[in-house]
Amino acid sequence: MRHIVPSTPTPHGTRPARIAAAAALALAAAFAGTGTALAQSAAASAADQKADGVMVVAGNSCSWSNASTSAAPPSALTVDRTTVNAPGGNLACGGGITATLNNNPAFTFDDAAGTARTDLIDITGKQSFISCRYKATNLVWDRDTTTRTYVNRAFTATKTSGSFLCPGSVTTPAGDASMLFH
Repeated sequence: MRHIVPSTPTPHGTRPARIAAAAALALAAAFAGTGTALAQSAAASAADQKADGVMVVAGNSCSWSNASTSAAPPSALTVDRTTVNAPGGNLACGGGITATLNNNPAFTFDDAAGTARTDLIDITGKQSFISCRYKATNLVWDRDTTTRTYVNRAFTATKTSGSFLCPGSVTTPAGDASMLFH
């Protein structure tokens, strides 16, 4: 788990830029992870079916750990949002940002190709009184060698609701998110 560094206050005039960063942070934070894990077999116990995450955008960090998954890779699985979001989970962000995962994302794995795919990620990010909801579909993740760490390919999420201050879409560059299964 990375250390969360408090962000420095910014002038009021930069709020729209911070909101855009918050939206991108919220989307990527739901499925960001770092660290090292041993390769898992499909027969891993339920206690081992977990996922961790961390994401840094615009100097702010969001992180969570030990979210429950329905299976272990390479079996198809879903991540249980109730174990990511508080109070059942420990998703927390710096910089005055909150994030909520609105769905249970499904992952499929292709070990021969070294990839994973996610059907849908539906996230709401909030800063102060401004809320932005985004959805991204058909995300592709590349496996990091023999561990169960997957690094994202670039993806764009589209705004589905929220303030007029929220950008219509946010893009997460390749490598800015990763998923660690353990």
